[in-house]
Amino acid sequence: MLETRDLDAGIAGTTILRGASLSIRSGSSAGLVGRNGAGKTTFMRAVMGLIPPSGGTVMIDGQDVTSAPAHIRASLGVGYMPEDRRLIPEFSVEENILLPIRATGQGGYEKRLSMVYELMPEIARFSERRALALSGGQQKLVALGRAMMIGTRLLLLDEPFEGVAPALAQRLIEVISSLRGEGLSVLLSESDHVHSAGLIDSLFVIERGEITERNPSAQDETPAH
Repeated sequence: MLETRDLDAGIAGTTILRGASLSIRSGSSAGLVGRNGAGKTTFMRAVMGLIPPSGGTVMIDGQDVTSAPAHIRASLGVGYMPEDRRLIPEFSVEENILLPIRATGQGGYEKRLSMVYELMPEIARFSERRALALSGGQQKLVALGRAMMIGTRLLLLDEPFEGVAPALAQRLIEVISSLRGEGLSVLLSESDHVHSAGLIDSLFVIERGEITERNPSAQDETPAH
């Protein structure tokens, strides 16, 4: 479903990704683990077309999207949950969730929205509340719901558990786990392997912008925070 080959990318003239390669099968879940600054967010953004790669290839479901505009990912069923959530504070929860649908002009979203609310009834309860009024953990749930609205085939979740209270982290784990039964492919990043251990089928470790595949059960091999 997702494959990168020798991906290079940088920010402001500084090279961050160096030949980053990974492959995720359709319907499987993978973890991308690395210390802060290792390149996790840059990798996610390069895959999403938010940072132009300086080399290498990004393939989504066999289609080369390396140079394609970012919005093309939406038409391919790719959803993205950024590390910093990127909600619009003045919008309601539901307005934030529906934003990618409205931006791409897609109709017939009611069934998908009902599925999101069914998986996360807590955000359905405060759907009319402004995003500004939510806690950081609640905002993470809303950002996940927004990604799920458009991400019908592939989800990229950047540090979904960072800065979240233990109870909400467990809730996120439950929701992400339930997505495995929906036939979705999921790539989630973490600074360590604590939360994702029971969620993933494959594990990739990123260090200094280079990616290597590891055994998902080998927690002691992943870099410490």
